[in-house]
Amino acid sequence: MKNLFRLPSAILAILFAMSIPALATEWQATQGDVLQVSLNAGALHAGGAKPTLYCFGKSWPVMASDHTANNPDHDQQWKGWIGVDMKQKPGLYEAIWQSSAGKIKQQITVSKGDFRVSRIQVTKKMAVFDKQTLARIRREVKALKATYIAPLKAQPAIAMSDMPIHGIISTPFGAQRYVNGEPRSPHSGLDIAAPAGTPVKAPLAGKVLLVADMYLNGNTVAIGHGNGLVSVYSHMQSVAVDQGDWLDGGNIIGKVGATGRATGPHLHWGIRFNNARVNPESLLAKSNERVSN
Repeated sequence: MKNLFRLPSAILAILFAMSIPALATEWQATQGDVLQVSLNAGALHAGGAKPTLYCFGKSWPVMASDHTANNPDHDQQWKGWIGVDMKQKPGLYEAIWQSSAGKIKQQITVSKGDFRVSRIQVTKKMAVFDKQTLARIRREVKALKATYIAPLKAQPAIAMSDMPIHGIISTPFGAQRYVNGEPRSPHSGLDIAAPAGTPVKAPLAGKVLLVADMYLNGNTVAIGHGNGLVSVYSHMQSVAVDQGDWLDGGNIIGKVGATGRATGPHLHWGIRFNNARVNPESLLAKSNERVSN
């Protein structure tokens, strides 16, 4: 028997296409990475409207990218940056691009970081604290943490052109620290050993949010770069900026020293990205780039 009812072939094609889930772009990241993701501007059919990007329960910065030779079918791409906290549980996560036209999901696989162990020996007063000292440390930590959520105008750049100093990485990001044999919190930045007095340069433009002489961190500067990005520089011999100053990339912020809890002259360089503890080195070069069509 012949079919008495037939759908037009165009409608059948649409229904068939709707039954197939969109292919997801998959990104690979390690705990502590700043991951750059991208999306073809036409993928959401939003008429050029800027989409939002969500992952790990947070909104992440998105910027327009110029046309590239690798994407001849589209005039523009969107770029987004996602910070993977050093303690983010390894596994599979979703990054969601959304606009008024709809949403597109991408997959992020987070792998466990290969973090080493770091052991240091310091004087007793730098390892065991009396009540008064502990109260001071807590006040200073609270003031520093406040900079991580300070509202700032978004800037046109996230990637950093260079390190604040060049030297030997004495303690890498994520190292499990032991102070006088006792376990402490993992190392949330890079320790870069260099001669005392070496100039420390701001690797990206921003506003000085904090200048403080801290018990453990020594002379410390926190700089807000917008887009949820804050950089911290500690143990400096001296500081050359004031709270509220605006800095251009390359401006001198201080000199390498050994103030606070330090066993020798070095710079502690830390980064918070939307409050995620991330490896500063992952902001220096982007190699993990792929476009979702």
